[in-house]
Amino acid sequence: MIVIGILFGIVGIGFLCWLLFSLAVYALPFFAAVSAGLWAYHGDAGPIGAIFVGILAGGVTLVAGQYVFVFARSTWIRVAVALLFAAPAALAGYHATLGLTKLTMPSGAWQIAFSIVGAIAVGVTAWTRMALPPAHPT
Repeated sequence: MIVIGILFGIVGIGFLCWLLFSLAVYALPFFAAVSAGLWAYHGDAGPIGAIFVGILAGGVTLVAGQYVFVFARSTWIRVAVALLFAAPAALAGYHATLGLTKLTMPSGAWQIAFSIVGAIAVGVTAWTRMALPPAHPT
């Protein structure tokens, strides 16, 4: 029974890591959606209006970022857009890794060290996913 629990724990952590890497590019649009939705809700738009505003803001942020990245001729503009998407992803990766390491190791210094490595890995993943062209189904 203990072995099955350990295996399920490893599979669960692996799934969460895969999910984190897959969704890292969407950290900035998610932040924009939540911020706009909360702003609309506190501006008396109601829950339905806040959800609509949040979805619209997140979608516009994602599409505008990808559009600017694809069609910008300047390398500096492309780097700036990729950094705008990779920085929140790295921050999310840092906190996700810190949460996992707090469960597994007592040393605060090692927790921070692994969290920095996790932030770099997630940030590089988001940067790479932003830089790669979208896959077209054949």
